[in-house]
Amino acid sequence: MHVLRDLRFVFPATIALIVIIVAVTAPWIAPRSYYEMTLPHKLRPPFWQQGGSLKYPLGTDSLGRDILSRMIGGTRISLVASMLSILIGAVVGISIGVFSAYRGGVVDAVLMRVCDGFLSFPMILLALILAIATGPSMRTVVLAIGLVVWARYARVIRSEALSLKERDFVAYARMVRCSELRVLMRHLLPNLMGSILVLATLQVGWAIVVEASLSFIGAGIPPPQPSWGSMVAAGREYIGMAWWLTFFPGMAIAITVLSFNFLGDWLRDHLDPKLREV
Repeated sequence: MHVLRDLRFVFPATIALIVIIVAVTAPWIAPRSYYEMTLPHKLRPPFWQQGGSLKYPLGTDSLGRDILSRMIGGTRISLVASMLSILIGAVVGISIGVFSAYRGGVVDAVLMRVCDGFLSFPMILLALILAIATGPSMRTVVLAIGLVVWARYARVIRSEALSLKERDFVAYARMVRCSELRVLMRHLLPNLMGSILVLATLQVGWAIVVEASLSFIGAGIPPPQPSWGSMVAAGREYIGMAWWLTFFPGMAIAITVLSFNFLGDWLRDHLDPKLREV
């Protein structure tokens, strides 16, 4: 149980676990509806400031909606969008990476040139172009991030699979005439799980930032759905008089991203140090 004494793991893992629990239980733990408007109470400050109330612990927005409730709802929406996009990117990228490494030759060369083309452009810019082209929605955000992030998985997993392909257990599986699918599913993929877990954890933080960025500029989760990025965008008009509108969702983004990044760093150092440059 020495892992539980390692603060580099305990702190980020605890925060990440809390965020996940909040996301899963959001509809039941939010004190109010995410959309409930109380205009007489609009722009109420947090409870510890003059004019604040425990009824709205973190204050209200310009439409009188409870900031705490919307942040809890935003946790669910932002995390679901990010994790779904990472799942899509991982499935596509891992499949292409393993297939490319196993087949080799012209297939490998063509697929890797496509990956290089994707990786040569800023990922956030590509996601933005895709999101703007298809219009703001949850589906748009998930597909835009997923279609951008796959190339990173493909490149890293291909590199790992190339080294595994030369191992004795793969050569033996081929010698006994195992099918290609069996070699891929039973021998290559299980040995890639450490790299996949590390890369996925590191990519969650990035996906949250991209989702927040898209929502901030109006190309992501459309209002009135609560998203951390859209909450920051809505509060920028009042930043001089209602600091809490941008501060709390901004802090949620920063803390969540840092926790997943630190957790990913720890997993990388302990599971697959070869991914240090990722």
